[in-house]
Amino acid sequence: MVAGLNGWDVLTVMHELDRSLRLGLQAYAQAFPAQADVAALFLALLDEDGAQDPFSRERLAGHFTGSAWLVSADGKRALLTHHRKLQRWLQLGGHADGDRNLAAVALREAEEESGLPVLALQTGTIFDLDRHWIPERGEVPGHWHYDVRYVVVAGEDERFAVSEESLELAWRPIMDIASEQDESMRRMATRWLAGTQAGAL
Repeated sequence: MVAGLNGWDVLTVMHELDRSLRLGLQAYAQAFPAQADVAALFLALLDEDGAQDPFSRERLAGHFTGSAWLVSADGKRALLTHHRKLQRWLQLGGHADGDRNLAAVALREAEEESGLPVLALQTGTIFDLDRHWIPERGEVPGHWHYDVRYVVVAGEDERFAVSEESLELAWRPIMDIASEQDESMRRMATRWLAGTQAGAL
């Protein structure tokens, strides 16, 4: 239980966070009609009746995760991780582990995985959604990640520290990421470039 809150207060906070996420997903579907079907899957998970918490990795069929599109202060580069388990270059992020504030999850994961001293959420607006399959590993069966992504901005100090989650980290020009074969990475890069050119980001 959250320190200083009674049971009713905790439920109120949980419901408010769920409401905020629901509104964010609905707004995303309107802003990006091509991904409206994806947003609908996220809404279905959020509103699913059941005993298993969709914000916990214990829900083995699939669960919410939070990720950061971590950009440099000048907005021209993004920090990517060469993910140790997945063996791919990806954005930083990870499991919510019960935290229903996915923007806070994205910021926390970015801080932990980058070691950068000054990071800030650009806004609490959802930047991207991606539902992707995580292969079986050890005793953990294959499952879906419902990844909710937010823009996180670095400060002037760009000296990172590689965590145990990563094989390495690298600042990559976003223009280069926009030509990646990976659809998810390409979509985020092109969306960012389009937004900055339009003055919306």
